[in-house]
Amino acid sequence: MHTFLYRTNSLLTFVASVLVVLCILASITDYFHRDSAVVAVDIVQVDRFQVSQAGNDEAFLAFNISADLRSVFTWNTKQLFVFLAVEYATPENAVNQVSVWDRIIERREDALIALPRVQNKYRLVDQGRNMRGRDLNLTMYWNAMPKSGRIYTGQKTLTGYRLPDTYS
Repeated sequence: MHTFLYRTNSLLTFVASVLVVLCILASITDYFHRDSAVVAVDIVQVDRFQVSQAGNDEAFLAFNISADLRSVFTWNTKQLFVFLAVEYATPENAVNQVSVWDRIIERREDALIALPRVQNKYRLVDQGRNMRGRDLNLTMYWNAMPKSGRIYTGQKTLTGYRLPDTYS
């Protein structure tokens, strides 16, 4: 009665509709997931604190990074993008946020991070000479990228750090 193409079209439309519904249901399950990530970051040492050739403050830091992000993973998680940001305030900018380290984690087993004395991967440079004696916050952010659905972002802020008053 119907041609092969009509039947194929009906079948593919039905399969596509079922896949869309399954993707929506998978995305909804992530709304109910609550992680219990544990993060600890310490500045071990300020290796160098200097004025760069461009005349801006520049700091080279060493960190101890310890994090258990396994609870962030669900069956719908494809990967995590994790990064460490240094945040501080200056008279010129109320909020300064500089990413100094990052990592992509693709498996739950790799989400247990224990890194002693890590150097900043990216330069920590200020817009001017405003970093001396500034209080710092270290914030670890993670973006959970799902197989289907929206990206979920989490963070943990650690306070109580201070840059030196003099260059080294």
